[in-house]
Amino acid sequence: MKLSTKGRYAVMAMVDLADSGRDRPVALADIAERQEISLSYLEQLFGKLRKGGLVRSVRGPGGGYMLARTAQETRIADVILAVDEPIRATRCKSGSPKGCKADKGRCLTHELWEELGNQIYLYLSSVSLADVVDRRISGVGRMFDRRTTQVHEPQVAAQ
Repeated sequence: MKLSTKGRYAVMAMVDLADSGRDRPVALADIAERQEISLSYLEQLFGKLRKGGLVRSVRGPGGGYMLARTAQETRIADVILAVDEPIRATRCKSGSPKGCKADKGRCLTHELWEELGNQIYLYLSSVSLADVVDRRISGVGRMFDRRTTQVHEPQVAAQ
């Protein structure tokens, strides 16, 4: 699965907004400069984020955008979905009874990719903007054993 530029940039901009605009509006031009994202592209994304209820605009001098909810309440999955980015790993359309093959059947690995998409969604739903801002993203390089519900560090071979 590959997350498009639209989803990645929306998350980058929202994390920047959560970090920079804790109690004041932030101009999109400032986010664009810090994140090295085109201002016109950010304007398109923020239009969708506003319609999705994730940000609110403040007009006038000193205006810009603010989070509509707290950074702790705003989930990464919400941001990605607000900019019309599907979170799935199959090549089938979500909820479609049709399969991914030309004969409308499902490929042998369909359930594998569908479950991967579900796991990605669950993970992104468990992470808030505040988690990213405060660098509370953990588990990189760790493996979760569903049978024992324990986290295991990867084994490194002795040299």
